Amino acid sequence: MARIRIELPAHYLLTIEMPVRITDLNYGNHLGNHALLGLLHEARVQLLQHLGYPEFDPATGLGHIMADVAIEYKGEGFYGDTLRIQLGATDLSKYGFDVVYWVHNQEGREIARAKTGMLCFDYNTRKLRPLPAEYAVRLRRETPPAP
Repeated sequence: MARIRIELPAHYLLTIEMPVRITDLNYGNHLGNHALLGLLHEARVQLLQHLGYPEFDPATGLGHIMADVAIEYKGEGFYGDTLRIQLGATDLSKYGFDVVYWVHNQEGREIARAKTGMLCFDYNTRKLRPLPAEYAVRLRRETPPAP
């Protein structure tokens, strides 16, 4: 069986912490895959807002659309854990990029690695739109050139 391998980025753009809630547990009494995906979604929304490019802007109709998702499970999360999620961007292209997530618990034990493929999307025209150059600079964590 081929296994997913998530490559971690060279640097991270944002680190957030979120608790594992009782409703995040599955029948095995640990963090369920459905709940982890929801926590990653919240983390991504916070990252995009942090960068100044919300996942969806109702005023303009511009935003993002998810093209794919992959999760590599590394350990269990339990009720009462605080997840530390580090987020970075990789594989920038004409229309989008990957958000990479590195998830640990409060003790530093690795819980998961994940990535979501994000595309820039115009919800008015229902079409992809190019990744703005200024946005790409922020995703690369580069300093823009002086005017």
